[in-house]
Amino acid sequence: MAEQLNDRGSSGLADKLMQYLPARFRPGTAVVPVVRLSGVIGAVTPLRPGMTLAGVARILERAFSYRNAKAVALVINSPGGSPVQSRQIFLRIKQLAAEKKLPVLVFVEDVAASGGYMIACAGDEIFCDPSSILGSIGVVGGSFGFQDAIRRLGIERRLYTAGAHKAMLDPFLPENPDDVAKLKAIQREIHQIFIALVKESRGARLNGADDTLFTGEYWAGESSIALGLADGIGDLRSTLRARYGEKVLTPVIAQPTGLLSGLLGRKSPGAGQLLALESMAGLPDDLISAVETRAIWAKFGF
Repeated sequence: MAEQLNDRGSSGLADKLMQYLPARFRPGTAVVPVVRLSGVIGAVTPLRPGMTLAGVARILERAFSYRNAKAVALVINSPGGSPVQSRQIFLRIKQLAAEKKLPVLVFVEDVAASGGYMIACAGDEIFCDPSSILGSIGVVGGSFGFQDAIRRLGIERRLYTAGAHKAMLDPFLPENPDDVAKLKAIQREIHQIFIALVKESRGARLNGADDTLFTGEYWAGESSIALGLADGIGDLRSTLRARYGEKVLTPVIAQPTGLLSGLLGRKSPGAGQLLALESMAGLPDDLISAVETRAIWAKFGF
C-alpha cells in the first residue's frame, strides 16, 4: 500500500512539474520550426535587402537545431534572383537536413519561381495554394542601351580597359553580337545546372517533357502538381496539424531585431547617419535596383 502511494505521489509530482515546462520540452510534443524565406534573391540595396546565404544561414541553423523538432517547415515567397545565392541556400538546407536527419516541408505562398523554386526543391515535399505560382526554370539577364541617348545629349563616353572583353555588354556601347553569344553560352550552362538540380530533387515525380518543364514557363498550383513540380495543395497550419497532431508547435525562427540585432552585428548603433551618407553616392544604382526588383515581382503579377 505504501509503495502504491509513493508511486502515485511521484507520478502526481512529475505531472505538476511537467506543467511548468515550456511546451516544446514536454515528452511527446511535436515541434516543427518554421523559417520564412522571402524576397528577391541576392539583390542587396539599402532600399530593399535581398535574400542571401549570409542573411539566412543563422536562422536555418537555429531551426534545424531546435529541440524535439520532428521536421523543419520553409515558407517560400520569392520570384528568384541570383542563381549562385539560390543554389547556396538550397545546398545549406540539404546539408542541415542530412546532418540532423530531419524532413523538410516547403510551403509556397504567392510565388516560388526561378531561384525561389530552386530553393523550394530542397524540400522533401512541396505544398502550395491553388493560386501560387511555381516554376520559371530558366535563366534571364537584361540590360539597357544608352549609346543613342548619350550621343543626343552630347556626352562623350571614355572607357579604358585592359582585356579584349572587359567592357562586354557595356550599356553605353553598341551591342556586340559576339558578346551576346558569349552571354547566352553562360546562360545555357547555368540553365543545365538548374535543370539537373530539379531532376535530382524531384526525380520520378516530374511528369512532363523537358521542353515543357524547363522553358522558363511557370504555372499555378494545380498545374504545378500535375507536372510534378509540387506535391499537393496545403497551408502550413492545416498540413502540420494533420500530420503531427492538433497540438503541434510551430515556432517561427526569425532574424534578431532591436538591441539584440545590434549586438550580433547586423547594425551598429549610432551608425545610421554615416551609412546613409555613404549610400548617397550609390543612390542612382540603388534606384535602378529597386525598379528591377519591382519588375521581377511584376513579371508574376505581384
